[in-house]
Amino acid sequence: MALSPRLEFRQSQSLTLTPQLMQSIRLLQLSHLELNDFVDAELLRNPILEREEGGDDAEPAEAPEKHTEMSAYEDTVAQGDRIKDADQIAEGYDTSVDNVFPDAGQELGRIAGPDRNGSFEGGEAPDLDQYVASRPRLSDHLEAQANMVLRTAADRLIAQHLIDGINEAGYLVVELDAIADLLGAELADVEAVLDALQGCDPVGVFARDVAECLSIQLRERDRLDPIMQKLIDNLPLLAEHNMPALLKAVGCDREDLADMLAEIKLLDPRPGLAFDSGPVESVVPDVFVRPGPDGGWQIELNSEVLPRVLVNRVYYATVSKKTRDAAEKTFLADCLSTANWLTKSLDQRAQTITKVAAEIVRQQDGFLAHGVAHLKPMTLKMVAETIDMHESTVSRVTSNKYMATPRGLYEMKYFFTTAIASATGGGDHSAEAVRHRIKQLIDAEPANAILSDDTIAEMLRKEQGIDVARRTVAKYREGMNIPSSVIRRRQKKELARIA
Repeated sequence: MALSPRLEFRQSQSLTLTPQLMQSIRLLQLSHLELNDFVDAELLRNPILEREEGGDDAEPAEAPEKHTEMSAYEDTVAQGDRIKDADQIAEGYDTSVDNVFPDAGQELGRIAGPDRNGSFEGGEAPDLDQYVASRPRLSDHLEAQANMVLRTAADRLIAQHLIDGINEAGYLVVELDAIADLLGAELADVEAVLDALQGCDPVGVFARDVAECLSIQLRERDRLDPIMQKLIDNLPLLAEHNMPALLKAVGCDREDLADMLAEIKLLDPRPGLAFDSGPVESVVPDVFVRPGPDGGWQIELNSEVLPRVLVNRVYYATVSKKTRDAAEKTFLADCLSTANWLTKSLDQRAQTITKVAAEIVRQQDGFLAHGVAHLKPMTLKMVAETIDMHESTVSRVTSNKYMATPRGLYEMKYFFTTAIASATGGGDHSAEAVRHRIKQLIDAEPANAILSDDTIAEMLRKEQGIDVARRTVAKYREGMNIPSSVIRRRQKKELARIA
């Protein structure tokens, strides 16, 4: 059979994601901070978009003054009353007077300063919080000391790489061999620079583990004797509260061990945290859940964090009438299309968040009314099927979103937990509720009757009908950083002996 080219028509259906549709999907998973940054970038790029100022009670904008032609004399003399002062001009540009008239900064500062009585114009003093110096960064603090401690440029270069290799707590997280290979230096030179930097402030920085960090601080206090060094070498026994084994390893009596433990408690295992590691951003809720007057729940979006934009169609109509160039017309049409898409996408995003939050509140009514013990098992699929959405959409909506409830502030992902079967044939139990009950049982256990994982599993099965295996109890316990029954027994016995 001979091969030859030919034309064929085929009819098929396919789903094509346009760039705007992909962008709309991406907007769903953005936090309110990321969303505001995205909208700010669009406002700078798109002249047809403008931010809506104020709320519903805002006064309507005044009609723009009609522009009239005037002579040069009328513009400079006869219309002199139209000239605005510096404050009005700066307010029109939404900035400060110093940015508009930088040369007049000193004079304006003198005028705005306090009078002889110490009062300020307008009756309000400037906000002193704006002039409070931020805490120094750990890297800057160490670089200043390295320049004084080290003499050669080669040692300072090694020190810079060592400083770059410490984490927020002040620990060195890079290998010395890697730095030596990267710089083509001898390992002994890198170790010598590290030894010099370990004497910098705060004491304990550049340590590679907790034992070395404590050893550096004890050496600085002249308390690192052989017995103390043995105690540092056996920190795992101390963490397990295995006092008999620790006394045997260190070779001292209980009184000396108690004195050494008191000294260790005065040390700082994370010396780098005393310095500024970056801006701390508070969590702001996206949704508020409040009790309703009818006994239900009211869901409200946090309008303070939602960007509100408008399409300036008057500006578009004015500019498009005067535009003759084809490229400019295309640009304006693209800006109008993008502006319409953004306003619709923001509105759809708000409606989707409200819809998902309302379904979460409906299914977790027991948690809101009675606490975590009544948290029900819930999956993305359960919510998606109820509100007729795809699971991926629900996942994006609940990412980086927080809900303020009478029980506290929770991430929306918190309410999605797996189910654990009931031993009595009743409804399933939430994994988060099971973890909460395990923690309650462990916190209430007496020192002379520590609960093992098997005992906890049996108690859950008898008391609440929760069919959970011992290994599941162990997994949940370890996830909450709760030690085993052996270690808890030692800890509580030691606490009882001290008390």
